[in-house]
Amino acid sequence: MPRPIGSAVSIVGALVIGEAAVQAGIVGAPMVIVVALTAITGFVVTPLNNAVILMRYILLLLSGTFGFYGILIGTLFMVAHVVSLRSFGVPYLTPLAPMVTKELRDSIIRLPLKFLQSKSKSIIRKRF
Repeated sequence: MPRPIGSAVSIVGALVIGEAAVQAGIVGAPMVIVVALTAITGFVVTPLNNAVILMRYILLLLSGTFGFYGILIGTLFMVAHVVSLRSFGVPYLTPLAPMVTKELRDSIIRLPLKFLQSKSKSIIRKRF
């Protein structure tokens, strides 16, 4: 099929199948919305890494099985993994995970260089 017609047919087919699944009680309407948003973001960000694709399917499976609690559990495990990572001997979420209040000033909004007085103490390379 030509490309415009093929995409239109697949969208209509997905709508019909989604509506039939909701009417039959197989899945809930929020699950159809989550799957649709996942598919749309797949088109927006095309060069996804394999880990991102895997995490997307894991979160989709958890949300389909346990609902909102599944999303919370999956997010909790992802945050716990990111907190445990280290890069060059420095924790990955350095000013946030080991809370260093003096270094939080550049966490959300970066100040201009003229306001920066010195390097962050937590990212100075330590001798091994």
